Amino acid sequence: MYKWFLAWRYLHTKLIAFFGIASVMLCVAMVLVVMSVMGGFLDTIRERSRGLHSEIVLESGTLQGFPFYEEFQKYLETHHEDVVSVTTPVIYTYGIFRVPATTYTRPARVVGMRLKEYTQVNDFKHGLHYEHYFPGTTHLGMQRMPLGGVDAQQKLVLPADLEAANARWRAEESDAKQLADYAAHPYEIVMYPPSVVLPIQGERVYAFGDEGPGYVGPEKSGVIIGCDLLNERRPDGNFNRHLARGADIALTLMPMSPTGNVTGEPPVRLPLRYVDDSRTGIFEIDDLCIYVDLDMLQHKLAMDPQPLADGGMTSARVNQLLVGLRAGNDLEVSKAVVAAAWEKFLLSLGDQLSMADERALSFVDVMTWEDLQRPFIAAVEKEKVLVTLLFSLISLVAIVLVGCVFYMIVEKKTRDIGILKAIGASAQGVAGLFVVYATAVGVCGAILGILLGSVFVWNINDIQAFLASLNPQLRVWSPEVYSFDKIPEIVKTWDAVGIAVVAVLASVVGSFIPAAIAGRIWPVDALRYE
Repeated sequence: MYKWFLAWRYLHTKLIAFFGIASVMLCVAMVLVVMSVMGGFLDTIRERSRGLHSEIVLESGTLQGFPFYEEFQKYLETHHEDVVSVTTPVIYTYGIFRVPATTYTRPARVVGMRLKEYTQVNDFKHGLHYEHYFPGTTHLGMQRMPLGGVDAQQKLVLPADLEAANARWRAEESDAKQLADYAAHPYEIVMYPPSVVLPIQGERVYAFGDEGPGYVGPEKSGVIIGCDLLNERRPDGNFNRHLARGADIALTLMPMSPTGNVTGEPPVRLPLRYVDDSRTGIFEIDDLCIYVDLDMLQHKLAMDPQPLADGGMTSARVNQLLVGLRAGNDLEVSKAVVAAAWEKFLLSLGDQLSMADERALSFVDVMTWEDLQRPFIAAVEKEKVLVTLLFSLISLVAIVLVGCVFYMIVEKKTRDIGILKAIGASAQGVAGLFVVYATAVGVCGAILGILLGSVFVWNINDIQAFLASLNPQLRVWSPEVYSFDKIPEIVKTWDAVGIAVVAVLASVVGSFIPAAIAGRIWPVDALRYE
């Protein structure tokens, strides 16, 4: 009992103990901040990677794609309707992206999809900019350019369907700030003709002219463009746009045969209309990808059924088949089910496969979204482990500091130790006193460190903003550079508990040598000390 009493007395009466508490507190806070921020990055990466695909993906890994995907879709619907909710094919290839009005040219990864189905298996729809403010107006079919004009009250308005869609958004939106921001600057105006390019940039850009409100120009297929491919990222993480919605886009593609060879036909030039831009939150995607209608792209790339010399037809090809699962199905178990179904399906095809089909189908893998994004996620996981390990090694200074503090306490309390031993305290009891003392120091330091670290993480973006207001060079995190709009501000309970437990154990370990020294002091020598 005396151990707990003396440990409490030493803890709040001796100033030197607060140096030990302070060292533990700062180390705990430092490691918690690092784990919370890096863990937040990893969670965000995983969440956004999950939103790029469906739960299960059949991936060919080749640009020429694989056939018989439609038959397999029907096979899954017939035999595994309890597991699979929806399937949708995807084509991807590469091409040259160009904005005729500005001669802006970039290489791009072209993704062909059926937008309605695609948005049922992932989070793609949540990243569409104009669809957010004008719900139901973004599609990849044939369309003309929207043109604003003047109504009977001499007020600038957009075409009736866009105005109605925006009214629905304003009626359903609960974020007062978004509504206020839109009301202050609903859109920037480009005078059409002659231009579709805004001299200054804004968040929403529409063309206005004497013919409006209405639609102008020939019908062209729609294209959704990655936000970083076309727009300029602002310091607040949002984007400035200079191209009017509905402006002309040109895309040049190179068709490939089922064997992966260039067909020899001239490059395919597609006239498209800019209907929206997409923000997945992953820079490598948003700076490279554009999205077009699958059926149109499939036809232009000659990946739709083609006539054979013997009078037959080839099977249509795609590069991916996205498989959405019904709620409650385990991801890995469902992967095994789909993989087994794919093997049975291939066996059922029998002799109808050509040599080119067999080669194309041999490249197909059944993967989960985690498998597909594993290299990217694994890199961030390793970064988290490495940074946490480095800061944890730095935090080992707490053990050394606690050891030094307790060694000094033992030196100062030699006479007290002698008295305790003279009245019957054992060597183990005296050593235990300092271990208990170290435990108390560790507990206090850990609690204060968790509080300090949590408050820091919860306000980390405000702290950075304050530092940047003092000196712009102190802004270490900028949405202009990184894909994420802000630094993660989540503190996980189990991370905090784990760090606190390790901190207390480290304090105890740091007290072992001083405690052992205290236990070996002879009473006679201790009482003679002063």
